[in-house]
Amino acid sequence: MRKISILIISILISASISNAQGKLYNTLIKGGRVIDAKNNINALLDVAIKNGKIAKVAQNIDPAQAEQVVNAKGMYVTPGLIDVHAHVFWGTQPNSYLMNGDVGVTADGFSFRSGVTTMVDCGGPGYKSFEIFKRNIIDKSQTRILAFLNIVGEGMRGGDYEQDVSDMDYRLAAKAAIDNKKHVVGFKLAHFTNPDWTPVERVVAAGKLADMPVIIDFGGGKLPIEDLFFKYLRPGDIYTHVFTELERRDPIVDLKTRQLRPFVIPAQKRGIIFDVGFGGGSFNFNQAIPAIKAGFLPDLMGTDLHTGSMNGSMKDQLNVLSIHLAMGMDLPSVIERSTWKPAQAIKRTELGHLSEGAIADVAILSMREGKFGFRDIAMNRYEGAKKLECEMTIKGGKIMYDLNAIASNLSR
Repeated sequence: MRKISILIISILISASISNAQGKLYNTLIKGGRVIDAKNNINALLDVAIKNGKIAKVAQNIDPAQAEQVVNAKGMYVTPGLIDVHAHVFWGTQPNSYLMNGDVGVTADGFSFRSGVTTMVDCGGPGYKSFEIFKRNIIDKSQTRILAFLNIVGEGMRGGDYEQDVSDMDYRLAAKAAIDNKKHVVGFKLAHFTNPDWTPVERVVAAGKLADMPVIIDFGGGKLPIEDLFFKYLRPGDIYTHVFTELERRDPIVDLKTRQLRPFVIPAQKRGIIFDVGFGGGSFNFNQAIPAIKAGFLPDLMGTDLHTGSMNGSMKDQLNVLSIHLAMGMDLPSVIERSTWKPAQAIKRTELGHLSEGAIADVAILSMREGKFGFRDIAMNRYEGAKKLECEMTIKGGKIMYDLNAIASNLSR
């Protein structure tokens, strides 16, 4: 009798394996509204995944063809979000700020629960510390980690380290980027406080040598951003913290008239890319609202995630998107600026879309409606009626986060 029972169980297991192997798709996402900027899609469609790739995007795909079905009815299905401005080079080294110090965060603890599948560390490592970053962060994270390499060899260690022009060797930075081009997407300049263009010239020189973009945190010195946009940066280079209103920075909205300055939209048309870079001190409604009303929309929705922003006004990628919805941007626009546009900006066009054959990075989002309050870094309050929430995140075809168990069990 026991032998018969074992035989029956073996037959059932074999049938289950055979059934799964005979399916066309591993996972089928059914009933959601797909928003995919690259392919100009905003429609109710199903998304099928096979072997870590997008296999099919179409109406009414038969659920019997899939090993697993995800019920996305009433939800939005988008490419996995790309946070183009995060700080994930955490560590225990003293006096190291965002380079192997205690201000960075663990990527996996903040990515998937926000629909994010790719994070770009924004200047934490320099050429001297990139190997530590790769070994400790890239190689140990399930989140896809890329990096803007700091023009300062020491990286983003803060204080005097980031003022040391002698450590801004653009040739060594470019070589490190080229040697690690699988992971490095460009170069970062940040926090320089003197009225001197030399650091800008150095970081752009590195960008030219490596054929990569640069991202600039124009940290001080009161140098004019109009000159930065038209005399120093190239089309495709990125200006971050665009909605900052701080004494040390030249703003995009005039502080007296509260009007968008006339050179900003021409700079964007020239090809300068503008990143939100919200952070713990870099977003003010007094800049953002007049700019958006004047027709200026940021290109990228970087969070500037670190321990100083994660529990403050910024919170996470979806909160940043929700704030921009409240200020008048529409959902396809904010999704595009956190998927396809950043993929293009960092020259990783294999990401940020749901084309058939693409890497199956997917975010499934729900939209809560009600009365929500948002703050900027100056504690100004703004209300919105919609708020995005992540229901599921899939990276490379694997479900990494499922908030409300919307995925069925595997076929039996």
